[in-house]
Amino acid sequence: MKKTTRKIKVFVAMSGGVDSSVAAVLLKKQGHEVVGVFMRLGESAGEKAAKKVAKKLGIKFLVWDFGREFKKVVKDYFLRELSAGRTPNPCVICNPKIKFGLFLNKALKSGADFIATGHYARAKSGRLFAAKDKIKDQSYFLYGLNQKQLSKTIFPLGDMTKKQVVALAKKRHLPYRAGESFDICFIDDYQGFLKKHLKLKPGKIVDSAGKILGHHQGLALYTIGQRANVGGPGPFYVVAKDSRKNFLVVSNKEKSLYEKELIAGRVNWLGGRAKLPCQCQIKIRYQSLTAAATLKDLNKNQVKVIFKRPQRAITTGQSAVFYGSSGEVLGGGIVLK
Repeated sequence: MKKTTRKIKVFVAMSGGVDSSVAAVLLKKQGHEVVGVFMRLGESAGEKAAKKVAKKLGIKFLVWDFGREFKKVVKDYFLRELSAGRTPNPCVICNPKIKFGLFLNKALKSGADFIATGHYARAKSGRLFAAKDKIKDQSYFLYGLNQKQLSKTIFPLGDMTKKQVVALAKKRHLPYRAGESFDICFIDDYQGFLKKHLKLKPGKIVDSAGKILGHHQGLALYTIGQRANVGGPGPFYVVAKDSRKNFLVVSNKEKSLYEKELIAGRVNWLGGRAKLPCQCQIKIRYQSLTAAATLKDLNKNQVKVIFKRPQRAITTGQSAVFYGSSGEVLGGGIVLK
């Protein structure tokens, strides 16, 4: 009697959007046993769409509720950082702890060989690389993962462009949820969310010399580099937030936003700690271009980044992600100053 080869079982995180829906299509086309999973993270937007896609593909569909853990690990962190005057990126916390933490662990216990997501990134032998589509590349958000997590993850969209993904979805008539996913998936109205969850304290808007130019409604409503609506010859840009004095510091000289150095803490190295100092490419926010820089060792969990050319609006709380010459993600950390 001839032995049958067991299909590889892949649990796909399905949000109801086009990217995760196409990821499920590709995996099924490759002959895998695909299970769709919708993660409830405190809201259910997209659940119906994800269920429709799973039904159309003829795959099993599960709903796992991680709402309590998501609030504690991601939302509360986000609000704490904002209260401290920083501008956090919740995705870099959510990915290693929730999507590639809780979800991965539960999937493996449920019989999965791998998990998959609709992220635009590439994983090879436990290493992480930027996606083919440089505009949609999401490797920036994934630097907090480890090799074990990456070795159990498939990114079906890593070698595709967004245009190709949408074309395939239309060809297959997938009933996916329209619209793009944004950095902060749990917020529709940013300022409304902050006003609801934070005790915003009005204060003064000042220039670098301390001259009062206006008043703000709460430091958390602002981030470095954005324009501030104050009187006088402008435009004015936010250059600093003084939490102790509750001052929003602005300047009408855009060059004030440019700096050559930063210190990153809570550094995670994906393939083991790099030999420092070293030259690499650094991305200081998701939608920024990479920039040439030197990494210097400070201590076990911190590095100094010295850019070849000054960078605009380096922001505490955001992440600095380190890339090698081949697009490999070496690691990254939270910008401390």
